[in-house]
Amino acid sequence: MTQPELLHTACPDGSGGHRMAWWQWGDAAAPHVVVCAHGLSRQGRDFDVLAQALLARAAGLGQPLSVICPDVVGRGESDWLKDPMGYQFPTYVADMLAMLAQRHAQAPLGTLDWVGTSMGGIIGMSLAGLPDLPLPAPIHRLVLNDVGPAIAWKALERIGQYLGKSGSFPTVEAAAAAMRAISAGFGPHTDEEWLALSRPMLRPDGLGGWRLHYDPAIAVPYATVTEASAAAGEAALWNLYDHVHAQTLLLRGADSDLLTAETAAAMTQRGPRARLVEFAGVGHAPTLVAPDQVAEVVRFLLG
Repeated sequence: MTQPELLHTACPDGSGGHRMAWWQWGDAAAPHVVVCAHGLSRQGRDFDVLAQALLARAAGLGQPLSVICPDVVGRGESDWLKDPMGYQFPTYVADMLAMLAQRHAQAPLGTLDWVGTSMGGIIGMSLAGLPDLPLPAPIHRLVLNDVGPAIAWKALERIGQYLGKSGSFPTVEAAAAAMRAISAGFGPHTDEEWLALSRPMLRPDGLGGWRLHYDPAIAVPYATVTEASAAAGEAALWNLYDHVHAQTLLLRGADSDLLTAETAAAMTQRGPRARLVEFAGVGHAPTLVAPDQVAEVVRFLLG
């Protein structure tokens, strides 16, 4: 399967509702579903390489598999919210529950795994750690990609310097170069790999150029976060993590400025006692494109 199917879920909100887009790879009726959720300003096509690797492995095992890669609201093919203060985790978690309920109604879901990069990892941690959520199945295996309950303030400051401030670019290549300049932490990629990661991030700007795919207003609630409020939220995130019962794999870029080595080590000793794998020469966050990164996730999810 070289291209996924684009689907949508109607999600309620305080301004009349919105649609969240999601990309479905593989067998739409498979009882085993892997959800791959992206980072703050990214989109679901980030996981094309991983999704195809998972499907190839599942086919080799003779096991039907569905891989679902949502565009979190405000990104990719999803709607933009009328109220930008809705760009926060309660909305994202509620949207994922609506998407999973729709998928479960279409074909019963038996095993649910979650791969989450940065923001997507916190969404997954919330779904796995909050009690009494109406999940069609508990999260069985959880991959947290370069994120944990404690997030380094300097990394949040760095992200805030560019979030929502992209402007327009004359060509796809110029846009890809600009993204590469602020994404050094993603680690080394060939030009072909970087263009593949960059093209789904872009939309025509109506003036002959290109703009980034996401709603610049996702930066509005982000700008309200202070060092004190981030520290206060840390205890709540640790509480979530301590209530996770899923088997957990923690991936970390060895040079990450967001997930410190100390936090990663603590995550191996409490809660689900994650197994930690670090990737040399990578910061925040591994893109799960390099063969060694893909292999770790495929092995953890499918043996």
